[in-house]
Amino acid sequence: MTTLIDNSSDALLPDGQLVRRWGLAGTGGPLPVAPTAMSVTGTTFDVLRAEHGFSAMVEIDVDGHRRRILFDAGASTDGLIGNLDRLGVHPDTFEAIVLSHGHFDHVTGLHGLVRRLGRPSMPVLLHPDGWRRRRISGPGGVLDLPTPSRAAIEGAGFTVIEQRRPSLLLEDFLLITGEVGRTTDFETGMSGHQACVGGRWGPDESIEDDQAAVLHVRGKGLVILTGCGHAGIINIIRHAQEVTGIRRLHAVLGGLHLRFGPVVDRTIDELVAEAPSLVLPAHCTSWSAQQKLANRLPNAFVPNAVGSACTLGASD
Repeated sequence: MTTLIDNSSDALLPDGQLVRRWGLAGTGGPLPVAPTAMSVTGTTFDVLRAEHGFSAMVEIDVDGHRRRILFDAGASTDGLIGNLDRLGVHPDTFEAIVLSHGHFDHVTGLHGLVRRLGRPSMPVLLHPDGWRRRRISGPGGVLDLPTPSRAAIEGAGFTVIEQRRPSLLLEDFLLITGEVGRTTDFETGMSGHQACVGGRWGPDESIEDDQAAVLHVRGKGLVILTGCGHAGIINIIRHAQEVTGIRRLHAVLGGLHLRFGPVVDRTIDELVAEAPSLVLPAHCTSWSAQQKLANRLPNAFVPNAVGSACTLGASD
């Protein structure tokens, strides 16, 4: 899994447990060079861009053959395609796109893919509630969120596949969770989040279109990749365990939507009990929540940044 878009970019992060970094201190790859008149050499490093959003490239190697999908697309029109160029990844190599949910910071980067590819003939998989109009209501007023357009995405050439139930991609190697049941009493969703259903605005704190990607690494356990984790990472873990029948958890990657309050400590308590080998929190995971994860899971926690490449191999 290579992070293409995240809230953090750091060219000086060294490699970590199971993670290689792109930049000046890691072994994932060198920073590309761009021309500039402000340097005596006429060049500068073209560092990877961070933005409030998430996107990841999932690659599965089986018998020497590499399969590749795009998981989420980031927030800006050109952020994803720009980082793909910097990393030397050709967007026409993706076999499918999975959108974890319908929030703009996971969808908008499709714009740049379309401009580059013309009419991309690849499937886009998402929950049918991902098209809902949404807003956030709080003390400062109401913020309307950009809504993804099914007509525009289909008109661009993508094939939309809506699915509420779990589904399998890449010849059944990769599980997409579908709608995740809310079973914990502490993962209560996003306060103030609303959706327009049937022409009326109402509470939508659970954001039920949130889904994750799951892979079983032989001899190691489940790997779970989230976009925001609005369903709650413990709900997602339990859902993945129930669907797959596999109890052991190997790694948790991606946005956890942990910010503050009792939910952070309760979630970390449950994660500690699951004893994952790797926790790579991204995107909407606050600094304080990351500090607590690092303190409670010191042997598993690894900070994320754009360009981090996590390699998880099966046991012989």
